[in-house]
Amino acid sequence: MRHALLATLAGLVLLGLLLAGWAFWWEPASLRVVEHRVALGERGAALRGLRVAVLTDLHVGSPFNGLERVREVVERTRAARPDLVLICGDLFIQGVRGGRFVPPEEFAPLLGELRPPLGIYAVLGNHDWWVDGPRMARALQAARIPTLENRAVPVEHPAGRIWIAGIGDLWEGKSNIEGALASVDDDAPVLAFTHNPDLFPGIPERVALTVAGHTHGGQVNLPLLGRLIVPSRFGERYAIGHIVEDGRHLFVSPGIGTSILPVRFRVPPEISILVLE
Repeated sequence: MRHALLATLAGLVLLGLLLAGWAFWWEPASLRVVEHRVALGERGAALRGLRVAVLTDLHVGSPFNGLERVREVVERTRAARPDLVLICGDLFIQGVRGGRFVPPEEFAPLLGELRPPLGIYAVLGNHDWWVDGPRMARALQAARIPTLENRAVPVEHPAGRIWIAGIGDLWEGKSNIEGALASVDDDAPVLAFTHNPDLFPGIPERVALTVAGHTHGGQVNLPLLGRLIVPSRFGERYAIGHIVEDGRHLFVSPGIGTSILPVRFRVPPEISILVLE
């Protein structure tokens, strides 16, 4: 009986160590490129075939997410051959245990090496604003990555014109959906992106697809219990993936870095490649 109890305890300890290694080392250190086919219906007909890379929540300087990781992100994103790259904010690190601050002037030029045919655009996230939003915007601009804070730009591609609309962060960026769409002066499809998906209920039907990050997919997704901590007033409603409500479409990427704790469990870091249909 005693030997059986000791064997059980030893097994539980070993299981705990394996799970801890998975959550604090193996999964946060991993990186995958995932292709998502996003069917938009008639509203997105003009966007069909478009490949959009979504990079979000890099939190450069968090554990396993230094400059080498940024280089890997750039290399693997380029290999996926996107037509367009959207950076959905939270590039800065802030308060992650085991991390270190990396100046944006060091990593923004690496991201600027991405040269997709239709361009690369960014919005800022709450952590960017908490650290130094203007500094981040300047570093991105110097790397030829425009930040679209509540504004839209037209982009021409073989199927015609599309609009890329960036919306400021809900918490810190003075988000203005109406302002972001104010310059859209024709019926070309609109692809909107922002940091925090909680803005989605206010997005008009005029927008074919909204892209966001922020949630990290909860970072931890426990069997049966689900995603314990999702920074959203809607709980898991906008935590991850392709969401359709009232005919409107949202995609939330789980992102790449970590926040607060350097842990990921069943929510691996991801470069999201959206193939629009």
